[in-house]
Amino acid sequence: MKMSLLLLIGLVGALALVIAASSVRVVKQYERGVVYRFGRVRPTLRGPGLALLIPVVDRLEKVNMQIITMPVPAQDGITRDNVTVRVDAVVYFNVMNPVRAAVDVQNYLAAMQQVAQASLRSIIGKSDLDDLLSDREQLNRGMEIMINSPAIDWGVHIDRVEIKDVALPDTMKRSMSRQAEAERERRARIITADGERQASEKLAEAAEVMAEHPAALQLRLLQTVVEVAAERNSTLVLPFPVELLRFLERGTPAEPAKPSTPEGITVSDPRTRQIAPENAASPHSDAQAPAGKGTYSQPPAWGFMPDQCG
Repeated sequence: MKMSLLLLIGLVGALALVIAASSVRVVKQYERGVVYRFGRVRPTLRGPGLALLIPVVDRLEKVNMQIITMPVPAQDGITRDNVTVRVDAVVYFNVMNPVRAAVDVQNYLAAMQQVAQASLRSIIGKSDLDDLLSDREQLNRGMEIMINSPAIDWGVHIDRVEIKDVALPDTMKRSMSRQAEAERERRARIITADGERQASEKLAEAAEVMAEHPAALQLRLLQTVVEVAAERNSTLVLPFPVELLRFLERGTPAEPAKPSTPEGITVSDPRTRQIAPENAASPHSDAQAPAGKGTYSQPPAWGFMPDQCG
């Protein structure tokens, strides 16, 4: 009898300890406790510390109030200017109303994940490629507004949204690099042309000053000589005025005229010299010139005259 009584007391004590342990819960500093009593939410939240519950009647659900960092998987999409891109992002949010986050949505983390992916794809389709690459601040704000619209009803506050990376096809990367190179060449040519224009204006002003003051040109020549001599080279520069060259050219006497060939003398062969008057016949004519008229012919190479052929 006594053994049975002791066993019963022990069972009752163990049951009491189990019930007491289940009625006491610890809520951390960054958490809030939502109490369900017979399935209904109590309006009062349990703050950090010990939370006493009625055994079997109350159930405590803890909600994290910290800022949650949720990466958004990379989404493939086509921009408004028909360029295929792959974009990923990250969302920072926290729970502002634990009751709504626990009651209005089954799993607010999964819901936020799906909304973020859909919003990212929508932003890709509404934006141009240049906006994705250069105007991300505006896209981040637009995406934040799109995610925050349903998140408010779930008791979630969107703290920040950032687009992390924009992956482009290789062909588009090469096209953009060629475009950037052409733009840099255009700017370089414009800068060079502008420099040449400014230099020409300054040179024109310098020429006007030197024209008014000839001594300035001599000073410039002397300065150039000093600059060349400071380099320790073997080149000796002597300024020679062009006016002196022109003076020497005018003072040089003209060259004597070469003797000209007398009119009517034609040298056609070293062995034949013919002095013909102005009315002499052509050398290709069949008529023979009369003897003693200033014609001299060398005998043929075979040693006799044609008249001696018998």
